[in-house]
Amino acid sequence: MVAAAIERIVVQATPQEKKMISAKAKKLGLPISELMRRGASAYNSADEDEELGVLADAAMAAANRASESIDDVLAFVASSDKRIAAMEAKAAKDRKAE
Repeated sequence: MVAAAIERIVVQATPQEKKMISAKAKKLGLPISELMRRGASAYNSADEDEELGVLADAAMAAANRASESIDDVLAFVASSDKRIAAMEAKAAKDRKAE
């Protein structure tokens, strides 16, 4: 079920723009008003694209920092495991020597 229009929006266009819009609507089998609504809904400004790009870059940088932090922690844990293994080996050797 299609909702009935409840508001009117007047769009000014040159005669050439009106002809192009009318032709496009006819080609798509849509009323001009539906074509205009769909066009407005689908529109994304360059500013939005730029903002999304900035957010994506920030997210990537944060992910890279997190990955580097994880690598640092894993290296620390591996080093700590080696120290613990060495201390346990020394303790076992000392127990055998007693």
